[in-house]
Amino acid sequence: MKAFCVLVTAMAVVSISACDKPPEIHHVAHAGAPHGSPHDGSPDTAAGAHTAVPTKGHKKEHKDAPHGGHHEARHKIVVTSPLEKDVTVAQQYVCQIRSRRHIEVRALQRGYLESINIKEGQMVEEGKSLFKILPVLYRTKLDAEVAEARLAQLEYNYTKKLFEDNVVSQNEVMLLEAKLKRAQAKVELAEAELGFTNVKAPYPGIVDRIRQQLGSLIEEGDVLTTLSDNSVMWVYFNVPEARYLEYVADLELPDGSVTSKRDDDDDDDDDDEHLKVELILANGKTFSEEGKIGAIEADFNNETGNISFRADFPNPKGLLRHGQTGTIVMNKIIDDAIVIPQRAAFEILARPYVFVVDKEGIVHQRDIVISHTLDDIYLIKEGLDEDDKIVLEGVMQVHDGEKVDYEFRDPKKVMGELKFKAE
Repeated sequence: MKAFCVLVTAMAVVSISACDKPPEIHHVAHAGAPHGSPHDGSPDTAAGAHTAVPTKGHKKEHKDAPHGGHHEARHKIVVTSPLEKDVTVAQQYVCQIRSRRHIEVRALQRGYLESINIKEGQMVEEGKSLFKILPVLYRTKLDAEVAEARLAQLEYNYTKKLFEDNVVSQNEVMLLEAKLKRAQAKVELAEAELGFTNVKAPYPGIVDRIRQQLGSLIEEGDVLTTLSDNSVMWVYFNVPEARYLEYVADLELPDGSVTSKRDDDDDDDDDDEHLKVELILANGKTFSEEGKIGAIEADFNNETGNISFRADFPNPKGLLRHGQTGTIVMNKIIDDAIVIPQRAAFEILARPYVFVVDKEGIVHQRDIVISHTLDDIYLIKEGLDEDDKIVLEGVMQVHDGEKVDYEFRDPKKVMGELKFKAE
C-alpha cells in the first residue's frame, strides 16, 4: 500500500513538473532565446513571437514620432519682391536673304556672242560692258538709215528754198519735213538696235555664273548671266498675327509708313518699347550690322496666319549674298517691366498663380497675367507690382490663408542668381 502511494505521489510530481514547463519556455522566448536554442520551432516559441508584435508596434510609434516632428520643422520660407527693370524680349524667325537688286541679264538682239568682258563673281561698275554680240548687220542697217536721213534733209532744204521763192506751196514743204522726221526716227532706232549688241551693267553689282559661251548663237531674250546689287540686303521673314500687332505699334508713323524707332529722332525717348533687328547667320554668328524694318506686306497668308516682314541690312563688306538663309532676331526692349523668377509661380488648370505675403505674414494665392516668358523669368502684365512680397522658396509648403515666418531676400540678388526654371 505504501509503495502504491509513493508511486502515485511520484507521478503527481512528474505531472506537476510537466505542467510547469510551458511557462518556462514561454518566458524564455519572450525574453529572447538565443539563436539555435532547442526550443526554437516549438509551438510555445511561436506564441512568444506573436506576443512581441504589440511591442514592435509600440517601438514603431516611437520611431514615427521624430518623423512627424521633422515634417513640422519645414524649410525656411524665402520671400522676395517683383523687380522693375528693362528687359529685352527676343523672338526668332527663319528668314531668306535677298539682294536689293537682282536681275537676269538678257540679250536684246539676236546674233553671235562676239566677246565676254567679265569673269564670274566679278564686281562691276555701272555702265561696264559685259557682253558684245556681233554687230555687222545692225551697223549696216544704221548706215543705210543715216543715208536715207541725209537724202530727206537735202530734199527738205531744196523745197524750202523754192517755197521762199514762191515756186512751190507750203504743203510741199510740210510734206518733206514729215519725211525728214521719219528718216531721223529710223536712224535713232537703228542706233538703239546697234547699242543693244553691247550689253552693259545697269547698276554696280556682282556677276553670277556666265550662261553662254563665246561664239554661241544668241537669241533675243536669252539669259547671259545675273547681276546682284549687294550693298543693302533685303531679309524676308514671316511673323504671326499676334506678334505683328505688337511690332506694328512700334513701327507705324503718322503717315502710315513703318520704320524702326531707333532710327528716329530723340522725340521717341518717352516710348516704353522699341525694336532692334539682328541677323544670325548659318554658322551661328551674329551679323555685324544691325538692321531695320523696311516694309510689311499688304496681306496675311490665310493658310498660315502669317504676314511677311522685310528687314534691311547694310552689307559694306559684301559678306551677305543673294539666296542665303539665316535667323532674324527681333529684340523688343521693354522699359520698366515687372519681372519675377519662374520658380515663384505655379499653375492650376493652366492658369498661373503666385503666393503673396501681406504685412501680417499671411499668405494669399493670387492669379497673374504673364506677357512674356524668358529663360528664367516671367514678365508680368497684370497682378503684381514691385511693392508686393511673393514666396520664392517653399511654394509647395504654404497654403492660402496660412500665416508663415519667412526670410526676405533682395530681388536684385535673386535675379542675379537665377539658374532654375519654375517648380
